[in-house]
Amino acid sequence: MDPRLKKLAKLLVEYSVGMKATDKVFLKADEVSTPWMAAVLEEALKTGAHVETCITSDALRRIRLKHSSMEQLLQADEIPMLISKTSDVVLSAWGSRNTRINSNIPSDQLKFSSQGNRESHQLFMARMGSGDLRWCGTQFPTEADAQEATMSLSEYEDFVYGAGLLDTEDPVSEWKRISAEQERWAKWLDPKSELHFVSAGTDLRVNVAGRKWINCDGHVNFPDGEVFTSPVEDGIDGHITFSFPGIYAGKEVEGIRLEVEKGLIVKATATKGEDLLHALMDTDDGAKRFGEVAIGTNYGISKFTRNMLFDEKIGGTVHMAIGDSMPDAGGLNRSGIHWDMLCDMRNGGRIYADGILFHENGRFLESLLED
Repeated sequence: MDPRLKKLAKLLVEYSVGMKATDKVFLKADEVSTPWMAAVLEEALKTGAHVETCITSDALRRIRLKHSSMEQLLQADEIPMLISKTSDVVLSAWGSRNTRINSNIPSDQLKFSSQGNRESHQLFMARMGSGDLRWCGTQFPTEADAQEATMSLSEYEDFVYGAGLLDTEDPVSEWKRISAEQERWAKWLDPKSELHFVSAGTDLRVNVAGRKWINCDGHVNFPDGEVFTSPVEDGIDGHITFSFPGIYAGKEVEGIRLEVEKGLIVKATATKGEDLLHALMDTDDGAKRFGEVAIGTNYGISKFTRNMLFDEKIGGTVHMAIGDSMPDAGGLNRSGIHWDMLCDMRNGGRIYADGILFHENGRFLESLLED
């Protein structure tokens, strides 16, 4: 076993979720990620926790998406609901044998599936927001994901583990240092009322008054590296053009441009995959509004890999998600989806908070915190 995988398992159990003997723990991963499951299970059992596992299959999920009727897809799955209701800790790994396995699934089937699992998703998010449920999701490097990132498997393994600082002697100490650095900006942003994003094809004002900025330091996603909040639901105006493809269930939507009035997306276009964009926005009323606005801070990730776990953390980018918002940030928007879209700010991008320029060309202006 790659020693970095053992480090990852130990970090997830001890640092990310702080697992205890009294916890009811659920581990979930696709069958290709079984080595990850084995490593994490071993570490989790050492804590004395009650641990259950679930091995999933993208191939079986595709069969369900392809051959189910609308009525079948709209019927909620019982296992996700049970997990959302009863777990104290959930750890999951993404990894695939074929990242494009759902490319030819009709957009409406994906929409109906999201609608069917809306209740369990919202319960999961609500329990996370209240602190009743601790969750962390991570990546297991596979051949398919490496190919998607245009890397060899060994290169992709170095990328994945390097982004999590698992090559260092003491990764936990490194993430505690990063946490302290990001917390300074989260506290600086907390009292601010309005953000103004300006870049190529983007001029967007976002009301964040009264919302809390969350410091993402490896406790919910790993690797991590962002600060985010949930915007005021009717407080967004302007337009934004996303620099990279939006990816949902392995399907790509390119050249996304959204026009927004009072928080509602009034016009949505894309150069490729526009039908999926519109289908997902029709999931429910909440899918036409934003649930998250965030700034990526992980400068160890600089390349777009078609994997939002990494891409949304690219240092010097911002991302916004349509759909469900984060209760712990004060968000009130509810939806069966939460879909992140990424905008590059590294070439001339500017972000203002209450009229103060604090982020330019992909970097925080550290001098503001030194005054």
